[in-house]
Amino acid sequence: MTVSGFTLLSRVTGLARETLIARAFGASQYTDAFYVAFRIPNLLRRISAEGAFSQAFVPILAEFKNQQGHDATKALVDATSTVLAWVLAIMSLFGVALASWVVLVVASGLRTDGNAFPLAVTMTRIMFPYIVFISLTSLASSVLNTYKHFSMPAFAPVLLNLSFIFAAVFIAPHLRTPIYALAWAVIAGGVLQFIVQLPVLKKIDMSPRIGLNPLRALAHRGVKRVLSKMVPAMFAVSVAQISLIINTNIASHIGTGAVSWINYADRLMEFPTALLGVALGTILLPSLSKAHVDADTHEYSSLLDWGLRVTFLLAAPSAIALFFFAEPLTATLFHYGKFDGHAVVMVGRALAAYGVGLVGLILIKILAPGFYAKQDIKTPVKIGVGVLIFTQVCNYFFVPIFAHAGLTLSVGLGACMNALLLFIGLRRRGIYTPSAGWMRFFVQLLGACLVLAGVMRWLATSFDWIGMHAQPLTRIVLLGACLVLFAALYFGMLWLMGFKYAYFKRRVK
Repeated sequence: MTVSGFTLLSRVTGLARETLIARAFGASQYTDAFYVAFRIPNLLRRISAEGAFSQAFVPILAEFKNQQGHDATKALVDATSTVLAWVLAIMSLFGVALASWVVLVVASGLRTDGNAFPLAVTMTRIMFPYIVFISLTSLASSVLNTYKHFSMPAFAPVLLNLSFIFAAVFIAPHLRTPIYALAWAVIAGGVLQFIVQLPVLKKIDMSPRIGLNPLRALAHRGVKRVLSKMVPAMFAVSVAQISLIINTNIASHIGTGAVSWINYADRLMEFPTALLGVALGTILLPSLSKAHVDADTHEYSSLLDWGLRVTFLLAAPSAIALFFFAEPLTATLFHYGKFDGHAVVMVGRALAAYGVGLVGLILIKILAPGFYAKQDIKTPVKIGVGVLIFTQVCNYFFVPIFAHAGLTLSVGLGACMNALLLFIGLRRRGIYTPSAGWMRFFVQLLGACLVLAGVMRWLATSFDWIGMHAQPLTRIVLLGACLVLFAALYFGMLWLMGFKYAYFKRRVK
């Protein structure tokens, strides 16, 4: 199966897990507590390990692989995994001990929401070690991607989703506090994601060996270079995560369910974001790093150009779907059990607001590797600081008007600003030069998107999607038919306007 195929499978199982969680718990203080607790190790993972680490590690790993041979590359992997494991294990111990303070910083509003705060503290303690396993998973994925083994890293997240599904269906009903089953599922999923990649790593003789002497590993010259790049990269990633912490805290003060509404909208927004942005970005970064090492500026620019065109081609209709078809999507996927009609409306509003900035959210994952592959972390940092300020200014104006949807609208607009500034930076430095045909490309997209938006709007308002709660199968079939119609209409309109698909097929090969 291809990378996009496994990524699609991950998103599908992810939606299945969220559907089961929504059905069992709705949007309540229990789900608010869980999503806050789950967000904490994820925030630290993105700051200290997965995001900053991969941005700093992949270009240096590619350099070692291409210029210094297998043994030197293996030594780098071993030393890096040793430092990573020890640092994150110590961080986990502190996280467990200081869980109540951490939850207070991230979501102080939970203190006024019944038992949500103590629930969040307990689940934070359960889930904090997840950062160790998922960060080692990130290291394994970085190595495999650099060696052109993309499938297993794309498949690994499926195991986390399956852990959630198993826990929600078979374990939660038997616990005094059912939501705790989800917390333990996180730990199980983290372990499985790492273990499943070990056979492939062993096949290429790159299984990471975690040593008992982190100071010795820290002295490795490659590790020193990775850490020197990680410091600004951590700050770059921290900027986005600081914004997320602020938004979570604001949401916790809006009222019971607000954190959950945004989380459910996140899951739907992340479907196209992961399928397009993460899959393309994961493939592009090693290829861009190789083009940089080979000093092939034409290939470098050509790869970025292809990535941007694919992004616009597929992200534009996805954004329109989130904006105009938010409520039908939410109702069909989540409107079961304890997830009521009010929750559908609230999630739909947050999702529609995400639609405004979806293209920007995906473009960042294509444009940022253009800097990372050249080992330039400082430029995205500077841009990130400006975007953080811009996003919070937007929150000041939008949250009083749109409540929780104002938070997702601000995130989307901030992403668009981020993508624009990244693009300008690439152009000014001569890293990227657009190829011919962009104006015609945009005109064709605009025509197809306008027709698509009109049809989506009509179908969204022609049926009572929430009222079909008693006929779930009918609603599912109707949604499926609509999605098939939208795809046929969009690509059919492009074909009628003379759109050429050969360029994209050629680059994919």
